[in-house]
Amino acid sequence: MNQDTITKVAELIKENSAQGQAGFGFCTLSLIDEEGFPTASVMMPSKSEGINQITFGTMLDENRAKRAAKDNKASVCFATAAYCINLVGEVEVITADEVKRDMWYDGLVHHFTGPDDPNYCVLKFNTKRYKFFIDGEDVAGTV
Repeated sequence: MNQDTITKVAELIKENSAQGQAGFGFCTLSLIDEEGFPTASVMMPSKSEGINQITFGTMLDENRAKRAAKDNKASVCFATAAYCINLVGEVEVITADEVKRDMWYDGLVHHFTGPDDPNYCVLKFNTKRYKFFIDGEDVAGTV
């Protein structure tokens, strides 16, 4: 895979996160539920680091955080008519105040009192492998 494609995909992910501020996009985060089945949630990413890492703000006492703590296998998908970005990897639940403050964005005020809200946590997704369809090309690989 050429570096230009990876850079383009990383920019698309960033544009669809709160850090991109271009219009706030969404993606699908899939986690394994209590019965071993994949369960998808539409979420807005907080930040991204290339294709390697994506963070999400969520509630510590709800299903996403509980599922991630029990089984860390996850996938993320960004899709439009122009591209499809599928990432497979692992997710961890983070409650460290410094990380929560760093990942905070204004849209979270609808769900939390602020970055120090005890029910606010960060899901940190780390990519292990990817499959992209972009510019008429199918590309797969590992990170």
